[in-house]
Amino acid sequence: MTSQPLRVGNFSGFYGDRSDALREMLTGGDLDVLTGDYLAELTMLILARDRLKDPSAGYARTFLRQVEDTLGLAHEKGVRIVTNAGGLNPAGLAQAVREVAGRLGIPLRVAHVEGDDLTARHPGSLAAHAYLGGFGIAECLRAGADVVVTGRVTDAALVTGPAAAHFGWKPDDHDRLAGAVVAGHVLECGTQATGGNYAFFTERDPSELRRPGFPLAEIHPDGSGVVTKHPGTGGFVDVGTVTAQLLYETGGARYAGPDVTARLDTVTLTQDGPDRVRIEGVRGEAPPPTLKVGRNRLGGFRNEVVFVLTGLDIEAKAALVREQMGDALAVSPPADVRWDLARTDKPDADTEETASALLRLVVRDPDQQKVGRVLSGAAIELALAGYPGFHVVAPPGKGSPYGVFEDVYVPHGDVDHVAVLHDGRRITVDPPQDTAALDDVPEPQLPQPLPPGRTTRAPLGRVVGARSGDKGGNANVGVWARTDDAWRWLAHELTVERFRELIPEARDLPVTRHPLPNLRALNFVVEGILGEGVAAQARFDPQAKALGEWLRSRYADIPEVLL
Repeated sequence: MTSQPLRVGNFSGFYGDRSDALREMLTGGDLDVLTGDYLAELTMLILARDRLKDPSAGYARTFLRQVEDTLGLAHEKGVRIVTNAGGLNPAGLAQAVREVAGRLGIPLRVAHVEGDDLTARHPGSLAAHAYLGGFGIAECLRAGADVVVTGRVTDAALVTGPAAAHFGWKPDDHDRLAGAVVAGHVLECGTQATGGNYAFFTERDPSELRRPGFPLAEIHPDGSGVVTKHPGTGGFVDVGTVTAQLLYETGGARYAGPDVTARLDTVTLTQDGPDRVRIEGVRGEAPPPTLKVGRNRLGGFRNEVVFVLTGLDIEAKAALVREQMGDALAVSPPADVRWDLARTDKPDADTEETASALLRLVVRDPDQQKVGRVLSGAAIELALAGYPGFHVVAPPGKGSPYGVFEDVYVPHGDVDHVAVLHDGRRITVDPPQDTAALDDVPEPQLPQPLPPGRTTRAPLGRVVGARSGDKGGNANVGVWARTDDAWRWLAHELTVERFRELIPEARDLPVTRHPLPNLRALNFVVEGILGEGVAAQARFDPQAKALGEWLRSRYADIPEVLL
């Protein structure tokens, strides 16, 4: 077991991220491993549809363009590349990388990980893939791979795999693995750890945020680490940016994965110098006895039309068009009809656009005919027979297919996790011998509330940050305070009941609050707010990316000592 830290960088947080980031990270400073995360729930559906058209497809083609420009440099510097860009076809991408390397004359060892594809066992699914852990990646690296391509692994596995290989960790090294999971979760979304999408961005020089650099982590043998970035790159790394990313798309204090369950309530973050945040104290537990499987299927067809309502009598205009469209749709009613009126209009506006509101109609049905010509014909026929000033943002089309994401769980032993080495040998990765059911942690002790004092009506965002995201049909909103006094107030002010008041969409939905005192944070999980997931586009913000910013904009009576 080596005592030398492992320097792991990230060059991609999603399919479509900055194309030159791989070169930037290779030229910006010393690294041992570079990781690229390309997969999300929606991405798996996109790749599945690609594969329907071409069975040899199913992987992130942009990765090939990136490595063609950088393989020689990575080989020269001895930097290994680990990526889940293999998507639905990791063997296909691994072979494509070999062909690129051969054409360039670079002696490269390429391995891949497979076994996540369970589509054949789930009839009706376009793609059904288990979230694998990092030990298949570790086997490939131990055998000398320069590039490791995976399909669906957890995002953090791109870091736990290299760390396990580098330090010789075993499956029961739970604390060490949990530390690497936390570091991996911070790195996985790229520049979100270096100032991107950050709640308090207005406190920084705009030039600093124009082009944030990508993050890296220095991981130590005990699993602790430091998140930082290459010198001279844009953005910044501080306790706030790391806290925000740590809360992103998580749930309770137990953050479960296939290798380990990391206890987020044990994480300690400290500023370790400029652009350096130390992560330590992370405790790990045995992983749960099951693996998550993400299923993507076609849910039917959807169509939409956005009516522009300008000037006076907005509500009356909306009521009229709803009645008129309702009559037309009643002949062959779609299975799901949703109306949303966005009052973007202002009184006595000095531009037509700011005098206008938007009325959005979305229809869904298994039958494309019911959402296609029926809707478009009914909307267009109102052009001269509707409300005064009638027009639409764009004419509706013929209806397009939409996807539905579901997650199910299977025992570890139901999945054949295999590392396919660069020389063709196949190594089966055994499931964990030690597992533990995922129970809720006891409610932690909260700080004493602030003493009574004068308050001012102001937006929550004056004193707290937030970051939100999606997990299937659910959304999470992580809210954190930057001072002990602000945490004393937040912990008692933002209850589940208060959250529902501030976010009316959540009033009739299950909402769970998870306090994380070490981070001075509360994490809220809102079940069902995103319907059947991002691909179904059931909501204006289908991935809940701005739900946290909406919460920060809501007003509360804030103690003046915090302002």
